[in-house]
Amino acid sequence: MIRRNMTNGTKNYAKRDYRSVGTRPVRHDGIDKLVGTALYGADIKLSGMLYAKVLRSPYPHARILSVDASKAEAHPSVRAVITSDDLPPQAAYSRGGGEMAIRDPIIGSTKVLYKGHPVAAIAADSVHEAEEALSLIDVKYEPLPFASNLDDALSADAPVLHEAWVGDGLAADDESFSHHNVAAHEYHSGGNLEAGFAQADEIFDRTFRTKTVHQGYIEPQNALAFWSPDGQLTIWCSSQGHFGIRDNVAAILDISSSRVKVVPMEIGGGFGGKLTPYLEPLAALLSKKTSNPVKMTMSREEVLEATGPTSSATVQVRIGVTKEGKLTAADAVYYFDGGAYTGAPLPGAAAAIFAPYTIENVRINGYEVVTNKPTTRAYRAPGAPIVGFAVESTMDEIANELGMDRMVLRTLNVAKPGDRRADGVTNAAIGAEQVMDAVRSHPHYSKPLRGANRGRGVGMGFCRNNSGPASVIANVHDDGRVSLVEGSVDIGGSRTVVAQQLAEVLGIAVEDVTPSIGNTDTIGYTSNTGGSGVAFKSGWAAYEAAHDIIRQLVDRCALIWDVPVVEIEYLDGTVRHKSDTELSIGFSKLASMLSDTGGPVVGRANLNPAGQSGSYSANIIDVEVDPETGKVEILACTAFQDVGNAIHPSYVEGQMQGGTAQGVGWALNEEYFIGEDGGLQNTSLLDYRMPTTLDLPMIEPVMVEVFNPGHPFGVRGVGEANISAPLGAMANAIHSAIGVRIRELPMNPETVLKAIHDQSVEGKYES
Repeated sequence: MIRRNMTNGTKNYAKRDYRSVGTRPVRHDGIDKLVGTALYGADIKLSGMLYAKVLRSPYPHARILSVDASKAEAHPSVRAVITSDDLPPQAAYSRGGGEMAIRDPIIGSTKVLYKGHPVAAIAADSVHEAEEALSLIDVKYEPLPFASNLDDALSADAPVLHEAWVGDGLAADDESFSHHNVAAHEYHSGGNLEAGFAQADEIFDRTFRTKTVHQGYIEPQNALAFWSPDGQLTIWCSSQGHFGIRDNVAAILDISSSRVKVVPMEIGGGFGGKLTPYLEPLAALLSKKTSNPVKMTMSREEVLEATGPTSSATVQVRIGVTKEGKLTAADAVYYFDGGAYTGAPLPGAAAAIFAPYTIENVRINGYEVVTNKPTTRAYRAPGAPIVGFAVESTMDEIANELGMDRMVLRTLNVAKPGDRRADGVTNAAIGAEQVMDAVRSHPHYSKPLRGANRGRGVGMGFCRNNSGPASVIANVHDDGRVSLVEGSVDIGGSRTVVAQQLAEVLGIAVEDVTPSIGNTDTIGYTSNTGGSGVAFKSGWAAYEAAHDIIRQLVDRCALIWDVPVVEIEYLDGTVRHKSDTELSIGFSKLASMLSDTGGPVVGRANLNPAGQSGSYSANIIDVEVDPETGKVEILACTAFQDVGNAIHPSYVEGQMQGGTAQGVGWALNEEYFIGEDGGLQNTSLLDYRMPTTLDLPMIEPVMVEVFNPGHPFGVRGVGEANISAPLGAMANAIHSAIGVRIRELPMNPETVLKAIHDQSVEGKYES
């Protein structure tokens, strides 16, 4: 582990030794999850509960001519059936020059836009009866031509997915580009692109393609809803943001958000894919119709077929460079598959595409294209892995062509604090240079790699990181323990990380803090668990709540001792008089006196903090390629990341390893296979090929700690940048091994063999 701290001394915390921050306590929810008592969304059962299933479209694109549910409604076990007619018609959001009903992604009204699009839902006495009764609903469709990939969706005769959009038009810089299936445009420029390319000795113009991939969380989406007779709707579900679920459900159902309470359950993975409601509005409407609680859980097939994967993409990059290795200009055009509606991560891609480097003259054009597939949703560092694959592959090509060490080239152009990022953001205290230095100085980078068809690749990664509103309540008990209620759903041990920051300020053991996640009625609004923001924003809220507690304890002692508040200080868990050493009370002792000195002490904080800054990552990956089969075996992998100040190093290392593993899967195996009928073919985890422990070596994490002066404890988001580096690093390692450059993902055996064959035909490959 590398510790390189840039200490600006925010409230003096950057310059002192910590008691809790930086340690590795046992996670507070560990026992419950170890023995199986932790409750996830599908575990909840209520009296009188019904079970519901969704009828989904068999077509990727079709008009709904009629829906006849009379036979299903007559079934003795069926309690209710809903269609789009049961949703409020007025809920809509603007898009360009038209509007889109926000109910349509939940349940189709006039059209279905992908195979698996919901058309109706049934509540019955048992899940099996609900599933069987789906066949009793008679839906008449008019099948329409469909486009399940970018090329088809952008062709001149492409089917129109959204008639209301036609004619909106989207212009790119001075070159007009419009198409009825283009949903959004992202544009950034800086410097003088033409002059920058004129300064270049060589220009590298490359095109890369990636496929649709899924987040691959183990726990399927679920929802249990009870719409009580008094009009209060309560929802239990596993999500990455119960406030976001609340607000979206309220908008879809056209009711006040104050009438919706969402109870967060434990979550079995999300990675950005569980920010969106799918089942919750349907369960709510069925509950309203039946006056019973209604439970819904997706099958694995439904998860893959009807929830939001990430985009497939085409990325074109053009980079100019001098013979000394200085990047003079960069131009990028990328097309992201948004799926049936809108959700492609154009801004995240623009932030990441050239982020590891400072390039004076840049231009970025990003387009979102709708296709007949499930709507794209966030996936860990949304957009960044896709564009990182393109740029990092091209950077290696540049280094090879110039005869330069690949990390020397990168370091020569490294982004530094104060530089302008390509999307216009000025870098704060970032650690790109420190990460590159760590790669170059690590033994893995220089150790010999012997054997035929073996190669070593490197790649940089980036995530811009986010913040958001956060709330914390901390209640001091009379035995000196503190109950901490936060609004961020726990993923990866974040409740312990937040508790550590509270404990650090109070000077107590983190084991004396009991953290929990409040529902939407018991804690103030807190934004989603995403964007690598929880340790930053909720940790900061805990920091402020702890100081609120300290202020109250100091006031109590001022009354007890009858001295002015200014003469009292709080240090290391003790309230004491600044000059009279006889006047001193420890935290636990003072807690036992609260009832006699004014009553309970409750610390509170609600804030929306700025100060986040981007996180940089890197990989060194060794591979061996079998030229006869195309199989790629990973021999070694080292993952680097600027993690700010690691609050809980074990959890940080786990995030780095997990993100790297997902990036490897994206690079080598994972993709959506869409059949000729427009439907997904690989609808199980046997056929959707994620890496297992048999596919991966031990991933060695190297934490590079560059203190973030924008946070009291130097926190920088760590959950996402780690997935961005493996895609380019894997491509570079394969090229190093067999001299074949692959610009299309996944680099599975079929793709590798084809690339070898194509270069053999050109006379460039020798085994």
